[in-house]
Parts: sequence; C-alpha cells; structure tokens
Amino acid sequence: MAATDFKDYYATLGVSKTASPEEIKQAFRKLARKYHPDVNPGNKQAEASFKEVNEAYEVLSDTDKRKKYDQFGQYWKQAADGFPSGAGVDMGGFDFSQYGSFDEFINELLGRFGGASPRTGRQTYYRTSTGGPGGFNGFNDFNFQDMGAAGATQDSEAAITLTFSEAFHGVQKHLNLGNEVIDVRIPAGAKSGNRLRVRGKGPVSPFTQQRGDLYLKVELQPHSFFQFDGDNLVCEIPITPDEAVLGASVEVPTPDGSVNVKLPVGVRSGQSLRLRGKGWPQPRGGRGDQLVKIAIIPPKDISQQEREYYEKIRSIRTFNPREHLPHIRL
Repeated sequence: MAATDFKDYYATLGVSKTASPEEIKQAFRKLARKYHPDVNPGNKQAEASFKEVNEAYEVLSDTDKRKKYDQFGQYWKQAADGFPSGAGVDMGGFDFSQYGSFDEFINELLGRFGGASPRTGRQTYYRTSTGGPGGFNGFNDFNFQDMGAAGATQDSEAAITLTFSEAFHGVQKHLNLGNEVIDVRIPAGAKSGNRLRVRGKGPVSPFTQQRGDLYLKVELQPHSFFQFDGDNLVCEIPITPDEAVLGASVEVPTPDGSVNVKLPVGVRSGQSLRLRGKGWPQPRGGRGDQLVKIAIIPPKDISQQEREYYEKIRSIRTFNPREHLPHIRL
C-alpha cells in the first residue's frame, strides 16, 4: 500500500490518538448522524463520508484492530491477515521475512500457545476480546496451552438511532459495515440502552477466522410529547383552571391514536392519571401503561367578560390553599 493510500482514522473521526473508547464512540455518533443517508438523500459526498466514518469506527472501536492500526500504521491489514511465507514485506522498516506467517510472529511475541514460546521459550498470555460475560467490553486472559483452544470470538458494538415511531412499530434498517451492507430487523418495543445481537456480523477472529457478533446499542431520538419513566410511557397534558375545578373529558394522544380521558373534579397540577395498556410494547407481549401528567395552565390573555367572572369568583371564593402556612415554624 502506498503511503498516499493510508487513511488516518483518527482524523476521520476528529479525535486524538489517545482518545478513549467513549470519546471515539461520541465522535462517531455525531458524524454518523451528520452524514447519514436518511438525512442527506441523494448526496453522494455525504454517503462517501458516512462510509469513511463507519470504516474508521469499525477499526478504532475494536481493541484488537486499533492496536494493530496503532502499531503497523498503513500496513495494519497485512498484519491482521498475515502475509505470504518467505516474502519480505516492509512494515515501516521491520522485516517480517524471517517468519512464515503473521501467526508465527504473534507466537513469538505473545507465546499464545502457553508453556514455552516456539522461539523465546517464555510462557505468556494473550489478552483478547471475548463473547463471554461482559460481552465485547469484557476482556479475559487466555492461556493457549492447547493449539485447538484458540476459540476466542471477537464481537463489536455499534450505535443505532431510532425515532420513537420506528422503535414503537419495529423497523428494518440498512447498516453499512464498511465492506458490507446488511438488513437488520429491529423488533417493536426497543428502548434506549437495549442491545440487539446480530449473529456472525462482527470482526473476524485472527485465531479461528470466524466472525464474532455485532451488538447494536439502541438510542431513541427525543420526542416532543412522549418520554419514559422506567417502563412507563409518560406525557403531559395542559388543562385550564375551570377544567381542573369542574372536571372534564379531554383527548389524550397515545402511540396509536387519541383516547378520551375523564378528568376527576379537583384534579391537581402534577397529578398523573394511568392509561393501562396504552404504553410501550413489552418484550413478552402486550403493552405497558401510559402515564398522563396534568399541568394546569392559566390563560395569559383573557376577555373583559372572563376577567369579570374571575374577579367574581375571587370575591366569593372560600377555599384558601395557603391557610396552613402561617403555622409553619422551624
């Protein structure tokens, strides 16, 4: 690979070489939203930038790939894939021709078969990403004392952003994995923080040559009306003072249409009413609840007649919500 073909993935994401995994993830999410094809329909330049951002994140978010990228620079892929036996390859001034394969070089460097390393005679341990407890963020030490035990898998994580509508109804998404585009079906009821597993779409293990899994971490775009409170869907409904005093029937939007809700007489601002089975889809079927939070909103502009009636009410009102305050002492 010519030096001019080298892609600076750190520059692509706009982060430093010492950036933490979280900083890399945040930079990727920001750029992915900026260049996403759904946001830039028909924009070839944005589409190309989106692919470059995904390619950079695929490497820098993977601990093993990032380590090889940092170590070998423009030749990191050759280092990851191995090289022809006996071929002298210029890896930034390092001659690998003494090794039959990249695995042989790793064996000497890390002694991954345990006991004595084939060349150095030292026993070492190889640290690799695994699909066990802790998933792709967990790291465990493996002593490869048996050549057949090199079964560690390599998993990766990517963020996927959904609208409330897509998450509620379920959606099929096209994901660009750099050199591959896949279709992923997101089931109804996904929420922020959920992790969805796509089998066999992760990085290729350098030991088994088998692909790990891809984990998609869901993020929901903010909605102008709906929010979450635990498993419950929450919304806020404004009502007038007379509706609060006298009670009323008001229309309340739910994810699949409006329903009439009866307000009890004397409902208070901040009080919540529960709509059972009108909330978010549940993993085991059915729907959760929707909580309707009441907000009493006084009018700012009123007619002269309305003002006269409010003044009349004030003059004859017997209720004083502050009558207990004079008795409060420390």
